[in-house]
Amino acid sequence: MAKSKDELVFLPLGGSGEIGMNLNLFGFGPAHDRKWIIVDIGVTFGDLATPGIEIIMPDTEFIEEYAGNLLGIVLTHAHEDHMGALARLWPRLKCPVYATPFTMYLVKDRLAEVDLLDQVDLREMPLKSRFQLGPFDLEYITITHSIPEPNGLAIRTPAGLVLHTGDWKIDEDPQLGEPIDVSALTQLRDEGVLAMICDSTNAMSPGRAGSEGDVRKELHKLVGEYEGRGVAVASFASNVARLESIMLAAKAHDRVVCLVGRSMRRMVGAGRSVGLLSGVGPIVGEEEAKALPAGNVLYLCTGSQGEGRAALSKIANGERRNVKFKSGDVVIFSSKVIPGNEKSIFRLQNSLAEDGVEIVTEKDRPIHVSGHPYRDELKQMYEWVKPHISVPVHGERRHLMEHAKLARSLGVKHTHDPYNGEMIKLSQEGLEVIDIVPSGRLHEDGGVIVRSDDPGLRLRRKMAYAGHISVSLVYNSKGKIISGPEPRISGFPEGKNGELMDELLDLVADEAESVFKKIPSKARQDEDLVEERIRSKVRRLVAGKTDKRSVVEVTAHLI
Repeated sequence: MAKSKDELVFLPLGGSGEIGMNLNLFGFGPAHDRKWIIVDIGVTFGDLATPGIEIIMPDTEFIEEYAGNLLGIVLTHAHEDHMGALARLWPRLKCPVYATPFTMYLVKDRLAEVDLLDQVDLREMPLKSRFQLGPFDLEYITITHSIPEPNGLAIRTPAGLVLHTGDWKIDEDPQLGEPIDVSALTQLRDEGVLAMICDSTNAMSPGRAGSEGDVRKELHKLVGEYEGRGVAVASFASNVARLESIMLAAKAHDRVVCLVGRSMRRMVGAGRSVGLLSGVGPIVGEEEAKALPAGNVLYLCTGSQGEGRAALSKIANGERRNVKFKSGDVVIFSSKVIPGNEKSIFRLQNSLAEDGVEIVTEKDRPIHVSGHPYRDELKQMYEWVKPHISVPVHGERRHLMEHAKLARSLGVKHTHDPYNGEMIKLSQEGLEVIDIVPSGRLHEDGGVIVRSDDPGLRLRRKMAYAGHISVSLVYNSKGKIISGPEPRISGFPEGKNGELMDELLDLVADEAESVFKKIPSKARQDEDLVEERIRSKVRRLVAGKTDKRSVVEVTAHLI
């Protein structure tokens, strides 16, 4: 039998065909004994499709089977969609974790929250460091993005060199950290890049994303226009350069800063732990800020996406004891509208406007730039790196397809827009999908992690859309009804004075009793049969009356 050859493979389990929930595997070796590393392990956030679910993660079933060959988890940066699942999924993987100092600060914070800090083997790596994990020779490459210490990752193997860009843009004036390391990228090109795994978020957007330096100038100007008035700014807490710009604008206009929101305080702490934010003015607590004139405070808040539990929504709803907005105040949204969040953001902004608060957004003033590359920046990256193979990731299907098309137009011979679960062999001959492995989503439900097809979640989705009906019935061996049928319904319109609810209750009770009486006396001795007969007829009745395929539960008890 021929011995299998060493192969280099790339396998996304999250983040391809979607924005968020990034988890990428790189494997090297023969198929029967391949060594693996994970690059990033992130989350995405729940929506109305599954009520009660806030955190969604990639399904790690495949790599759990090979955990003995898993050499480490390497994090490129500290955004939640790249590291937010680490504390939740590490117990399934149990391998060392590698990150640069800012990211590691936040990793430790999250692990401490779930009492895992003393169990995880953490390896803090300097910026631009190079280290070995089995057959993988790894090097952090400095790039620019919307968070401190963003890194690309050069992955050298006996089969060739891969550049995994992580999230990036080209910012020639990034405000915090160094500019993108062009020299390191061109040195990779000279060495020969077999494949580039690259961010696709803005592949459909022409031009360039813009610089944090320009945003800083505009925020300084804007805050100065509201002398004597209350000012709050909402921004992504992870964009520490933006936070510094806002704090410096406050300082320049004789305002102290009050941080409102847990993640805002967490990120400021992380930034200061690595020497950032040293030149900003005073930061005060909410009670101290409340005692100062409105014109001498700037509130820096979480909640730019209208999240109901974030600081800005709580202030707008009057749920924050020490922070109140009044007519004439201004709230500045130094952020973009993430697709899918439009309704929550506009609901929040309308609520503020009704209270007389002035709203300023990036549509009104140039106070936000993206952290991801536009088309001209992608073209520049391909010029610097000149990869033999292009694999677009980090984007919805249309973004990946457009990125692949762009790469081909730039002379890249081999491209592929992957699906999660596709195992892709990378070689000088090009690329080949050699396997499809289990992939999907894990949901955190009340502290328990379950798959998206969990029966309990399926039932909850159905109940959310079609309501719930329960019927209880007690009878004796002679077929006499002792109690019931007693129906209870939820999730249906009640109507004026509850008449619609009462009508449906009566119909269900009558139908259940009628079905029971038609069951032969011998068959009534089987409680399961009685329950199923009533359930089937009630479900059909309700569907005919309401057009809803409701969840129906029947409890029949023979005494």
